[in-house]
Amino acid sequence: MVEEEMSKQLQDQINRLQQMRMQLQMIIQQRQQAELRLKEIEEALEELDKTDAKTPIYKSIGAVLIKTKGKSEVTKELKSNKESLELRKDTLEKQEGRTKEKLNELQSKLQNALSASGSLS
Repeated sequence: MVEEEMSKQLQDQINRLQQMRMQLQMIIQQRQQAELRLKEIEEALEELDKTDAKTPIYKSIGAVLIKTKGKSEVTKELKSNKESLELRKDTLEKQEGRTKEKLNELQSKLQNALSASGSLS
C-alpha cells in the first residue's frame, strides 16, 4: 500500500516535470519570436534613418502595401511596437528563469525520491 502511494506520487511528479518542460519550451519559443520581431523592427528603424522625409514609405497590412503619411508616423509606430516587445521579451526572460529554477528543483526532488525508492526495494 505504501509502495502504491509512493509510486503514484512519483508518477504525479514525473507528469508535472513533463508539463513544466513543455511550458518552458513554449516560453522559450515565445521569447525567440519576440527577439526575432525586435530585430526586424530595429532593422526597419535603421533603414528609416537612412531615408529622407520626402521618401514615400509603405507599410504592409496583410497582403496589401499601403502608403503611409510619412517617415515620422512609421518611426513612431515602430518605436512603440519595439517598446512593447522589449517589455514582453523581459517578462518572458523572467518567466523562463523562474520556470527553469522550478524545473531543476522538481528534477532533483524526483531524482532523490527515485534513488530513495530504489534503495527500499
